[in-house]
Amino acid sequence: MHSARDRVEHEAWLEELELIADRLDLSSEARSYAGDLFLTDVPESDRSKRAVLAASIYAGSLVAGDGRTQGTVADAADVSRLSIQQRWKDLLETAGLEPPRW
Repeated sequence: MHSARDRVEHEAWLEELELIADRLDLSSEARSYAGDLFLTDVPESDRSKRAVLAASIYAGSLVAGDGRTQGTVADAADVSRLSIQQRWKDLLETAGLEPPRW
């Protein structure tokens, strides 16, 4: 769980997460996981935040069983698929979850 301070500090990014989740028609559970994953490892650089946000959405959708492809999430978030591919497993591990081994 994350503090209210974390949520306020990153409110604009969490709003962006909701917009992207709307484009993908994600479940509330997937949105919640994505937000938690993002807040677990928010990068310092604004330049990296969009890629981490997209990876969080992808990973959150997997955890919730509401999976979308990396390409679909990348298009909705306006990042490259490679940005998601390089980050999503580390996000899960940082949150204490074990990524799938496909």
